[in-house]
Amino acid sequence: MFGLFKKNKNKSHTKQIDNITNLSDSFDDNLRVLKQILKNDETTIIREFSTQNQEDIKACVIFNQSLANIESINENVILPLLKSNLGKDNGKKIIDLISSKILNYGIIEKTSDVDKLIGAVLYGDTILIVENSKTALIINTKGWKMRSITESVNEQTVRGPREAFTESIMINVSLIRRKVTNPDMTFKFRQMGKRTHTKICICYFESLVNPKIVNELNKRLDDINIDAILETGYIEEFIRDEPLSPFATIGNTERPDKVVANLLEGRIALLVDGTPVVIMLPFLFMEYFQVPEDYYSNFIYATMNRLLRYTAFFISTSLPAIYVALTTFHQEMIPTPLILSISASRDGRPFPTIVEALIMLLAFEILREGGVRLPTSIGTTISFVGAVVLGEAAVTAKLVSAPIVIIIALTGITNFLIPKMLAALNIVRLVFLFLSAFLGLYGYVFGVIGLFIHLYSMKSFGIPYMLDIGSLQTQDIKDTAIRVPWWVMNYRPKLINKLDRIRERQSSHPVKK
Repeated sequence: MFGLFKKNKNKSHTKQIDNITNLSDSFDDNLRVLKQILKNDETTIIREFSTQNQEDIKACVIFNQSLANIESINENVILPLLKSNLGKDNGKKIIDLISSKILNYGIIEKTSDVDKLIGAVLYGDTILIVENSKTALIINTKGWKMRSITESVNEQTVRGPREAFTESIMINVSLIRRKVTNPDMTFKFRQMGKRTHTKICICYFESLVNPKIVNELNKRLDDINIDAILETGYIEEFIRDEPLSPFATIGNTERPDKVVANLLEGRIALLVDGTPVVIMLPFLFMEYFQVPEDYYSNFIYATMNRLLRYTAFFISTSLPAIYVALTTFHQEMIPTPLILSISASRDGRPFPTIVEALIMLLAFEILREGGVRLPTSIGTTISFVGAVVLGEAAVTAKLVSAPIVIIIALTGITNFLIPKMLAALNIVRLVFLFLSAFLGLYGYVFGVIGLFIHLYSMKSFGIPYMLDIGSLQTQDIKDTAIRVPWWVMNYRPKLINKLDRIRERQSSHPVKK
């Protein structure tokens, strides 16, 4: 029997059946092979039947009862076939007749690839094999339950769309497509993961994207060889530039409007089935400080908020280091009343300032992590009460001084203004802190210089990570630390988009006459 089939050693679903990959003309042999492959899955239903006429034709539908819409299969697949008048004299055309004249489905695919058939069953589709045909039908009968579209928990906004991505890749694609009805929008699907066969989608504008970036992305995806892809984080670690850097070179979001805004600048979005997080590339440093709401509100208010985030970056990374440097090495730079107050608060404290800072930073991170892992209603309360009680108790017990509690509290609060940079902030803060503890302000300055050298040496898919930051050209700084009005932002980023840079043809404010 096995001599009737072609062989291919690269197929994963069928390797235990003598590497069988294609169906044959024998209905019994085909059914036996499919049953053997799916024998360990008790959720799979194999329903054999035959047409009700003088020339009965054997047929079989195979589907997974936990993934497929059983009612639809009964009414739109099995019942029409039972009532059909197909005869054996139809020969090889029988599968075409069923597809075009009997089944009431919009999405039907013909294939003889056994591995593709098994993958379809395990993804919620139904396959139909018929006597005297070595081609089977894949019928779209998916019917599993999915989470409804809700507001993003991690990226909330006061003004703007409230919808967020879900775990279904097709729903996520529809959320993007609803915002862009231009046929130039490209969606390319592929599978990744040797065992999970996870579906992913690469999305971009054909007329805006840099072809070199698309080719580089596909090359890096081809090089991934892993059993499973369960979340975009798996792919992100494989394809990112500077994998040892604490700063991300690939962005992520749960908001469709943010994805579309990036696509309109010539970027690429990558969606993975089973996760609401979409990754975007290339990703630049200044995007840490940009939020969708900046573009929905008044540009003056948006600029103020953006400058506040840059200030928060400085405070979060530098405030503990500067405090330790000044109180340890450069007391003469502190005003006399303030240094006397700090000295009095440190009276009787057993640890040096650097140790106090490390203790409070560790305590704050423990409380933050505990608040994240606990249920929302409990976690917020525990974090707030724990911080107040712990800080007060530490000062009362004379373990730490009061000023260091204020410094660490302010540092922790500013973290939340740039939540996506949390990991990088923690690492940079510790590096600055230790340099300041050993070398004073000189160490802090060395750390800042090293940070700038590191950031300016980084690239994201060939694009400079610090693109437009520090530029002296007016057009380049219109959407960096400031956000100018829409009627002034005439061009897209020049290095990301090289095909169609013009964003807005009108160069002046459309004043009504």
